[in-house]
Amino acid sequence: MTSEKTTRRGFLQRTAIVTAGGAVAACGHSEPRREEALHPDSVDTPGAEAQGVVQLSTTVNGQPSAHAVDGDLSALDLLRDELELTGCKRSCGHGACGACTVTVDGRPVASCLLPATALHNRQVMTVEGIAKDGALHPIQRAFIGEDAMQCGFCTPGFVVEAVAFHDRWRQERGRQAPTREDIAAALSGHLCRCGAYESIYRAVAAACAGKYDVGEPTGPRYDAREKVTGAARYTVDIKRPNMAHARFLRSPYASARVRRIDWTRALELPGVLGIIEVLDASRKVRFVGQEVAAVAATSERAAEAALAAIEVDWEPLPPVIELDAALAEGAPLVYTRKQSKKTANNSSEGPLLPTRWRGNLRGPLRLLSRKRGAADRDTRPADDVVSGRYETHTQAHTCLEPHGCVAEWKHGQLWVWISTQAVRHIAEDLAEHFGLPREKVEVHADYIGGGFGSKATLKAEAIAAVQLADLVKRPVRLILDRREELTVGGLRPAVRTDISAGLGKKGGLALKVSAYGDGGAAVGSTTTIFARIMYPQAELDLEDYDVLTNKPPGCPFRGPGGPPAYFAIEQSVDELAHKLGEDPIALRQRWNKNDARARVYDWAAALPAWRERPPPQPDRGRYRRGVGAAASSWFYFAMPSSRVQIFAGRDGVIVSTACQDMGNGTRTVLASVVSEALGLARNQIDVRIGSSRAVPGPMSGGSRTTCTIGPAAADAVEQLKHELVEVARMRMGMPGGAMTRDGTGVSQGGRTLSWAEILPHSPEISVIGKRGRDKGGFFLPPIEGIAPGKYLSGAVQVTEIEVDTRLGRVRPINTWIALSVGRIYNPILARSQVEGGVIQGASYALYEERRVDPRHGYLLTGGLEDYRIAGISDVGDIHVEFMPGGFENARGRGVGLGELCTLPALASISNAVWHATGWRPRALPLTPDRVLSGLRDTTGPMGQTGATR
Repeated sequence: MTSEKTTRRGFLQRTAIVTAGGAVAACGHSEPRREEALHPDSVDTPGAEAQGVVQLSTTVNGQPSAHAVDGDLSALDLLRDELELTGCKRSCGHGACGACTVTVDGRPVASCLLPATALHNRQVMTVEGIAKDGALHPIQRAFIGEDAMQCGFCTPGFVVEAVAFHDRWRQERGRQAPTREDIAAALSGHLCRCGAYESIYRAVAAACAGKYDVGEPTGPRYDAREKVTGAARYTVDIKRPNMAHARFLRSPYASARVRRIDWTRALELPGVLGIIEVLDASRKVRFVGQEVAAVAATSERAAEAALAAIEVDWEPLPPVIELDAALAEGAPLVYTRKQSKKTANNSSEGPLLPTRWRGNLRGPLRLLSRKRGAADRDTRPADDVVSGRYETHTQAHTCLEPHGCVAEWKHGQLWVWISTQAVRHIAEDLAEHFGLPREKVEVHADYIGGGFGSKATLKAEAIAAVQLADLVKRPVRLILDRREELTVGGLRPAVRTDISAGLGKKGGLALKVSAYGDGGAAVGSTTTIFARIMYPQAELDLEDYDVLTNKPPGCPFRGPGGPPAYFAIEQSVDELAHKLGEDPIALRQRWNKNDARARVYDWAAALPAWRERPPPQPDRGRYRRGVGAAASSWFYFAMPSSRVQIFAGRDGVIVSTACQDMGNGTRTVLASVVSEALGLARNQIDVRIGSSRAVPGPMSGGSRTTCTIGPAAADAVEQLKHELVEVARMRMGMPGGAMTRDGTGVSQGGRTLSWAEILPHSPEISVIGKRGRDKGGFFLPPIEGIAPGKYLSGAVQVTEIEVDTRLGRVRPINTWIALSVGRIYNPILARSQVEGGVIQGASYALYEERRVDPRHGYLLTGGLEDYRIAGISDVGDIHVEFMPGGFENARGRGVGLGELCTLPALASISNAVWHATGWRPRALPLTPDRVLSGLRDTTGPMGQTGATR
């Protein structure tokens, strides 16, 4: 039985909740439209009966155990669900990433592929069993000491594999250090999306050489021990009493309308607890994989069976999948109604700016354009202009921890555990979405297994988990699998850029750029703004367009809009420099007016690898080497309203803020700022983040976290010092005491007390530090809490590559990158961030290729064996340089670097390919087929024309 009504927000809401007695009952909250149903025996019904139960006995981490398991249960599920050993992670689910690695009889295996029955009478070791009596293994010590991690989600798998390699190596080779090739071969089955490979190389080599055989490591990262021992708990590790498991029913069509959903048979299946519909009022789907309904059941298996039993009456509509098809006259429209255009998904980090729509084309948006007609080939001498079309493809975020949420209602309070970059903002969004008081929502994210921009907003998995938890009256867990993650877990929009670059007035630069962003069913592409921030004095004619297609909506990815923009701009500048017979770095120096870029340009010009490079195309054999350079700048953002709170007293020092650490080092920065100011050891600081209950903190994204929390923590600790001065005066016999000039304690006469000596005598003190404004204010007032600063960071990347002209492989050999960002709070963690950014950029340039069926929109690269990301053997040596100075008027005297370091990679590698071969890449990725095609089509002694495929 069903009923229809209109909610206060104007959505059609149909509810069907059948009680055990068969009566129809009213449904709970009046949140936005939902369609839902309960199983008649949902309260007491157990999961589906297992088929083929097998008895097994095994020994795990030295402890014998016996289990009755399904014949098709994986070893990973046994270890995680029954033994609660959550250090081994489910990430890809098909043995491609290594996150689930354990050893069986001393041999590393992928436990996600191994049947649990294979553990019978075997010795199993997980990461939790490596440390003996609290003493870490040398590999664990080395991973801590060398900071061989970032988010830490993949770390347990790397550690287990590396321990096996270390023990075998030491037995056979003693303390001889292994080569990079030895380590790469041993760890080739493991992936790190954060790109911590360089530090992993260093850690494994040092441990095998005996440098970490004894002693307790003093690593740079605050939470490293938790990550190398498997103690760090991520959202996918959360287990609540009586927890249900949820799955999405997704659209198999790229464009369709849902006429009817019948879940009668699904509700009758054992273990099924409830079902909701998650479509909007239009009941239209716009991409393959769009969420249609969600099922909660006592097990994932029962939920999957229910999905198969749901009947959907579809009205298929003609889709448009490719950019050119979407622009064709008479093409089917992705958004047909004015209201739907207003609520279209936003692929950018900021609010959407108004512009016009024409069919599937939105734009042009002329943001900061200075002069129409700049660098137009028709109005300038051909010798002064270069032009081309550059195409970057859709890039999947593919975080190793998939998107997921656990939701629980308790006494009218909503508790949510979610893998997010923004605990405070998600709590606020949930409260608004469900019409709850803000204090009734608490969000937790203790550890986050990668985000890169894809986990910054409220998404379907959180909304569905909350609705289902309310419906079935128990906690609900909803975690995406790898195919779902690659389908809807986050996508950088593809961009087609038409660009002309030439000499303007007085020898300056003139650029004409038209960019067409394909963010699927999302809008908000703004890539040409990077021409404005890189070359502000140039004559600029800039246009951004969105092209709507029936593909999953894009969202911000590390440095949103930057890599596609710099791929086109910095290659055009390089091509123009060679056409003019000038050094590409010297030409940039001549045009530059920015202090940060001046510092990195000077560094690059003096770099031996650049200064001593041979002329273009020096090699004629099979293997050809080249050196390329590219520059970049990124914005300076801060969140001035953010706070950091310190509780201090005789029981210690607690630092908290409603922020999170996704591997960027939030905990480390907070602990370091406070411990250094108070003269304490870092492990004496108790950092508590990852909860929305704390004072407002920043989201992690846009390179705004450290330059927000660092100054706020410094402000809090200064307030604490003044409070401790009063403690010394009132309680420690120093009535005339004053803070020492160096701020290290309190002195009176010849007596001096350090803060460490005063704290044990202090009552509980609470202070709250503010980030506040920069000296001289910001470039613009805060927009949605984010203030754009007055400064730009600068970077130059120089890359040496080798091209195998027979097989078409492009191999990075050396990368040098310099960054001008001001103060570095922790150089080792900052280096790790930069190395990871360089590797992500190289991965995008060389390997990552998301493919969909061009007619129907089906994802063809649904696993990590198909959608390839860079592995440890795919990267060469990376050399990082931080340029001192600058940014004195920014609070904290520094700006962010997380986006900046990934921006120049695509152009730097492509310029190096041209330098080696004479072929200029116009489209990515540089897969062997594309490289070989380009080399075949290259013409001219300098290869200035060539394939654009």
